[in-house]
Amino acid sequence: MPTDRSPAPTMTVVLDPGHHTQESRPVLELRGRLDMALFRAALDRIAAGHPTPFTDRLRLHQHAPDHHTLELPSAAGEPAPYPAGLLADLITSTPVTAPDAPSADGGTARPGVPGPLPQTFAVTPLQLELLTDAGTGPDHQVEQLAWRWHGPLDAERFTSAWRAVFDCETVLRSAFVWDPHPRIVLFDRCEPHVAHHAHGTYAGREHLQAAERARGFDLRRPGLLRVAVLKGPPTRPLHEEPPTDVVLTYHRALLDGWSVRVLVRAFYRAYLAGGTLPGGERRPDLRDYSRWLDRQDPGPARDFWHRTAPLSAPAPLPRAAPGERTGHDGAGRSRTRLSRAETTRLARWAARWGATESSALHAMWAMLLYRAAGTLGGPVPVCFGVSFSGRGILLEDIERIPGPFANPLPLTVEVDPADTVARLLRTVRDRVLDMAAYEWTTAGRIQEWLGRDGTGAAETLLAFEYDPRRDDSLTGTLAAHGVRVEPPVLVAARTASALDLVAHHDGQGGLVLSAVHDRERLDDDETQAMLAQGARLLRRMPYTVHESTTVGQVIDSLRDTRAPRVHERGRPQNLLVPLRPPALPGRATICLVAAPGAPDTWYRALERCYDGPEALCVLRTTPDAPRGGAAALAPLAASGGRLVLGGFSGAGAIAYDIARAFVAAGGTPPLVVLGSGEDEDGARELSRALRQAAAG
Repeated sequence: MPTDRSPAPTMTVVLDPGHHTQESRPVLELRGRLDMALFRAALDRIAAGHPTPFTDRLRLHQHAPDHHTLELPSAAGEPAPYPAGLLADLITSTPVTAPDAPSADGGTARPGVPGPLPQTFAVTPLQLELLTDAGTGPDHQVEQLAWRWHGPLDAERFTSAWRAVFDCETVLRSAFVWDPHPRIVLFDRCEPHVAHHAHGTYAGREHLQAAERARGFDLRRPGLLRVAVLKGPPTRPLHEEPPTDVVLTYHRALLDGWSVRVLVRAFYRAYLAGGTLPGGERRPDLRDYSRWLDRQDPGPARDFWHRTAPLSAPAPLPRAAPGERTGHDGAGRSRTRLSRAETTRLARWAARWGATESSALHAMWAMLLYRAAGTLGGPVPVCFGVSFSGRGILLEDIERIPGPFANPLPLTVEVDPADTVARLLRTVRDRVLDMAAYEWTTAGRIQEWLGRDGTGAAETLLAFEYDPRRDDSLTGTLAAHGVRVEPPVLVAARTASALDLVAHHDGQGGLVLSAVHDRERLDDDETQAMLAQGARLLRRMPYTVHESTTVGQVIDSLRDTRAPRVHERGRPQNLLVPLRPPALPGRATICLVAAPGAPDTWYRALERCYDGPEALCVLRTTPDAPRGGAAALAPLAASGGRLVLGGFSGAGAIAYDIARAFVAAGGTPPLVVLGSGEDEDGARELSRALRQAAAG
């Protein structure tokens, strides 16, 4: 392994897509020290996944030690053009095998050791859907687990224990690469990011959680789980250790709540063992799950959803008037709780009908959605997502494999006000049991099978968080060392749904209902009222619902509250955000194409560094929508001046596809300029390359 700890040289790439004439070919201009081993590895990766033998038609010319040009073999009109954008991404990326640890005060880690390009494997269909949603906002699919630690905490042993967990779990050393579609990258090493904060650094745990969630993740870097520790205020008597808040922030494209609880138990074992874990790397892991998934026959699952799908589309939530806005954005969070006695009473009531608390929660939500639809008086199908753990499959040791298995599937049930609540409860119970046989499929695939193209998709999601099998011996051993740990509390992720409702049992045995809603689509007060309605139903049903009680009678008891309405989004799919206007008319426009997973701080750093007179804007698009991105750029080209597409490593494949679509629509070929974007130096280097391209 290399021992040089100096930062890797900054590389910028200027890609001229050609097509000025029928014979012109794309050219990559490489500025920076070119690592030939990495360059050849990038060519090999492309050659392994590309059907056309292009490698012998590449021409690399060296003009200076830090200046090369590469002629590519794809001219206009070729059926299989060379993936020049992907090559630019691979050349500008800085593979990491062992990043340095952050400082004890939570400082930023230094660049890691460059190494060979790691191996990749395909993402699962669920991961693809999670990544697609994550592209809509930096906090989408970012989830947290938090708890309080009472007693002494050895900071060095704490970090060493997490390092041991990272060494054993391949998923913690994984990231994503877009080739141009996402694939999982497995790194040999990854130092955990563990930040220790003194008391007073943050106002409290909620403030720390919000700050960690707002940071987001660079999805192309390993370590998509961060640990933050916040020391509590001094206690009395003074010889006692103050309590410590521990916050784990992770991305659901690689981990779910069940997985992180498994990792927390492994961390406890490592902490008790002095910061080590025996046994080496865990297998099976996510790679084995992917192979198991490839062997599944989708036919029975497809038949099941065709057989159980209603003839008409499920009733949606009511819509606000066209043009009406909530005036807010971001995620809204609210919470309510049933006491231990109320929770016990609900469980016993559900058991009378052969059901569980989760079935009672599903029946309650189905009645609320029926009422919200405003079509009282007859049977109507309603649809909402139900989250499955993903652990009910025939794969060895699946309960202990960390990964993104929690899977929301659409539950559609007909609600008839003339039916009894007991029958509705049994219906949702049986439907969920039937769905569990196919919990490895995805909601997106189901929509494709039904040919609905999003029509009738679930707008709300219910999840009942269950802990893996508890290991009380761990907490007992910790207690013998003077340490008491409270049960972890889940802070649910923001997702594509308008409203997510997550239920879990707290340490006192109460049932906690936590709601996360899209504030752009749902009003805060209306959403909180719906959550309060649900809690009221769960409290009252054990007293008021008997064998003959009808759904209509229960719904009538909620007439004094207003149902939430869904508002239209104010943002289009392709979002062109102006950063600054041109200093002079007719100057070039520099459009930064947002890289998948790249944090917004990179673009803010580039805006600070760029001092040219050109206009600056950011285009947020998706890898599968190059034509839409090209259409969004049409007004910029019409305003005069040259168009330059810029971005950081990871945006090259998208920007190149947009450039080709722009040319195909009759536009002048724009240059594509790509940089690493790892730090301020990378932003300054990319800024210089962009200004040269705009001036040329």
